Amino acid sequence: MDDYPLLNLFWTMLWLFLWVMWFFLLFKVVTDIFRDHSLSGWAKAGWLVLTLVLPYLGVFVYLIARGKSMGQRDAKQLKEHEEAVRQYIQQTAGGGNPMGELEKLSTLKDKGDITQEEFERAKTKLLA
Repeated sequence: MDDYPLLNLFWTMLWLFLWVMWFFLLFKVVTDIFRDHSLSGWAKAGWLVLTLVLPYLGVFVYLIARGKSMGQRDAKQLKEHEEAVRQYIQQTAGGGNPMGELEKLSTLKDKGDITQEEFERAKTKLLA
């Protein structure tokens, strides 16, 4: 342990952290290149070649040129994913089937849990 001082350990850990963060950034940019539907195939190929041949320059130029829209694409993808999950949960829970809801309302009306007027209002709302 004497031949590797604490300061050298700190610098090694710092460089390792920066190296890992660099790869995260590189993968994020490459993923965004392929995810962007507004780019043509040639533009995607050009950005990919730039980021792979001159990685530091390519990534920094990409972030400067397209960084704002990169965040917007992330937000759009997150919103679409949340909507898909919400629809899946709604369909799985039976909320997407109006006939099933009508059957539940009819059962509640037959049991006397809701009145005829409440049944009609709920039916109208459901079929609207």
